Amino acid sequence: MSFKKDFQFFRFASYGFLKNLNFYEPFFILYFRSLGLSFLQIGFLFSISEIATYLLEIPTGIIADLYGRRRSMVFSMSSYIVAFLVFYFFPSFWMLALGMALIALGDTFRTGTHKAMIYEYLKIKGIYDLKVEYYGATRSFSQLGSAVNAILSAIVVIFTKSYRNVFLFALIPYTLNLINLATYPKELEGEVASKKKTRKAALLAFLGIFKSWTTLKPIINSALFDGSYSLAKAYLQPILKAMALSMPVFFHLSGDDRTAVVVGVVYFLIYMMTSTASRNSGKFVKRVKSIEMAVNLTFLAGALSILLSGFFRSLNLSILSVVVLIVIYILQNLRKPLMVAYISEKAPSSALTSTLSVESQIKTFFTASMAPVLGKIADVAGVGWALSTLGAIMLSLYFVLKAKNS
Repeated sequence: MSFKKDFQFFRFASYGFLKNLNFYEPFFILYFRSLGLSFLQIGFLFSISEIATYLLEIPTGIIADLYGRRRSMVFSMSSYIVAFLVFYFFPSFWMLALGMALIALGDTFRTGTHKAMIYEYLKIKGIYDLKVEYYGATRSFSQLGSAVNAILSAIVVIFTKSYRNVFLFALIPYTLNLINLATYPKELEGEVASKKKTRKAALLAFLGIFKSWTTLKPIINSALFDGSYSLAKAYLQPILKAMALSMPVFFHLSGDDRTAVVVGVVYFLIYMMTSTASRNSGKFVKRVKSIEMAVNLTFLAGALSILLSGFFRSLNLSILSVVVLIVIYILQNLRKPLMVAYISEKAPSSALTSTLSVESQIKTFFTASMAPVLGKIADVAGVGWALSTLGAIMLSLYFVLKAKNS
């Protein structure tokens, strides 16, 4: 059974496409490094963002369920826009910290909210059983946006000779996305629009999430994988820079321009692959026979890819390190649609946004704890050892978080 790609499908897809035209992501770490920050300082910046997310995640998720998903999404886009202005006009450490906190605020109002709107739409249309396929299809457009973003951001860096200018260009797609989200149909608000559910009902549904380990385990499994992915991908940029400077090509370009070309091309290829992975998430689950098997295979493969990437980088085999690290990108986007569907089966539908906020909060706690630690390891022993440490931690947690057939 397939679904019809109607006007609302393309509005959902446009959200992801425009959201990922942020221009800064392929060069975020390199931007910080260009300002003279150490990996430890960068780790602290990411910790500040994660701590802010940790404090805001559940309250903003409950607010979205109670007072309106569209308003939450509009506020999210607005927070990102202010953050971009801060990064461009005030590139000092503490103002960068404020920018990271604003990104966190945008993330917390966004996390789980748009997914909940998609799932509400599927229920209205009577195709909720196609949630993996539908969400995977919409997510593939966000990865396509990232692929386009990689090329456009590289062009911006090469022609303006500055990593900083990417934040100005990001204002355009984010403003368009704000308009797109503000004009979503009211029916996607769910129970907020139809029954004005009470705070007590929402809180009771939310607290029900914590009743059993069976409910919490897939949430923690997803959070740990996503957190490890976020930590690992931060180290791809410095590895790509080292690879770009060592490659016997583009001699007519400066070091930063060569880096921009290599980063743009690699990220473009990565996101074209992740777009395909998201689109085929449903097929992957059917091929491995069960969603539990899919969860376990992707978790193990992700841990091994991070571990091996670190091992190859420690041997100065940058190309092999990049190739293996790309696997974590593919796995994360193959995995995300099936994990959202898996978690949604365990959680009450009236508290889906806040349930996904719990997942994100666990992720932020793990990331905030590990970012400075891995940053210090990278400063002292090298990026390779930082990645290997992260991969080893994932492997050690596999048997605790392993999914089992219910």
